[in-house]
Amino acid sequence: MDLQLEFSKGSMVGVGNDDVGRFLIRGKYDSAKRECFWTKTYPGSHDVYYRGFREGKGIWGTWEIGILAHGGFHIWPKREEQGEMTTIAAEAKAPVDAISKEQEVRGC
Repeated sequence: MDLQLEFSKGSMVGVGNDDVGRFLIRGKYDSAKRECFWTKTYPGSHDVYYRGFREGKGIWGTWEIGILAHGGFHIWPKREEQGEMTTIAAEAKAPVDAISKEQEVRGC
């Protein structure tokens, strides 16, 4: 997955693509709690709901598609040498290019 995220005044937006297709990101974040929630929408298809926590060089958390599927994820900045500084700058004003790894668990 490749995505670009922008954080500003408690809101997060983004765009990206993965093996399913192009998607849009819309959500909220809380800097004090280091927590965020968002929806990844595949236009004309389905939504994936995310809850994440900022720790170190990225965001870790869980995703779900209703009761059909769920799993874990980790998003981190493309340039590891900038690490935390890239994430802090993203919260202030600039978009962040990132990559992600998702683990899938089907069924419940």
